[in-house]
Amino acid sequence: MKAIVMTGIGGPEVLVAREVPAPRPGPGELVIRAEAIPVLFPETMLRSGQFPMPVEPPLVFGFQAAGVVVEVGPGVDADLIGQRVAVETMGFGAYAELVCAPAGSAVRIPDGVSAVDAASVLMSGSVALPLLETAALTGTETVLIEAAATGVGSALTQLAKEYGAARVIATAGGPEKSARARELGADEVIDHNDPQWPTRLRETLGDATVDVVFDSIGGPTAVDVLAAMTPLRGRMLSYGWLSGAPAQVGVADLLTRGLTLTGCAGPDWLARVAQARTATLERAASGNLHALVDAVLPLSEASRAHQLVDDRSPVGKIILRPESIEA
Repeated sequence: MKAIVMTGIGGPEVLVAREVPAPRPGPGELVIRAEAIPVLFPETMLRSGQFPMPVEPPLVFGFQAAGVVVEVGPGVDADLIGQRVAVETMGFGAYAELVCAPAGSAVRIPDGVSAVDAASVLMSGSVALPLLETAALTGTETVLIEAAATGVGSALTQLAKEYGAARVIATAGGPEKSARARELGADEVIDHNDPQWPTRLRETLGDATVDVVFDSIGGPTAVDVLAAMTPLRGRMLSYGWLSGAPAQVGVADLLTRGLTLTGCAGPDWLARVAQARTATLERAASGNLHALVDAVLPLSEASRAHQLVDDRSPVGKIILRPESIEA
């Protein structure tokens, strides 16, 4: 079968199209014929060496895929064969025509939701839902959503007011993404390409403060954002490293302001994300969460797709489609 092999740690060029043996499912596993494979930001960090790989390359790359079950292993219900599902691998193997994954990761794709839309919305929505539940918004609060035009931020922006945000301030990179954030529901948008954007935030707020920060940028600017937060009840939920480093916030930074920081990571957090996958696809089916697709590219162009994500140019998800699948 055709697949994308990560030949080593490095730039997008390490992703190479090759013929590899088709996977066979072991106990508790299934194989899908992939129709849509999302290119995810954390994958670019794995590829570049910022995150450790679960297995040393060379290997077939990729986290998630959507398609049709074609084979099941021992202990897996044979009725799954022929079902449309989205799956999550053990950290590799999704950039391929055939994808082997744990059967427990399979989520049925509702009628009316295409494989492309399911692949586009799955990770963003399943992270956004537990973030919003953790935030416990009261209906009167101001929230800051970083990187609000794409990925998890776009899902947060769509859903924040439903979950109790009174005012949504967003950051986005550049005019096009800023316009998209407004379309998704942000009341005000600040361009985070400006190194002084935390200052622009305080100017936008005036005498008001931010009650909840959904922090996906991390890095040193997280400390600057603390100055704009509501003393004693302000809370920052840190879940991303778009800057290349986690939020550079110390205990003293929080204690002196009476703020809290919740790290949204680790096994327990990932379990909550996994539990939200079904609800995410149900929301996509009902129209309460819109899939944002920037482009659908042939699987063989995975290297190009990663370059686009590295350049931060997409406004929406890039989806890879195996050439064997008709458009």
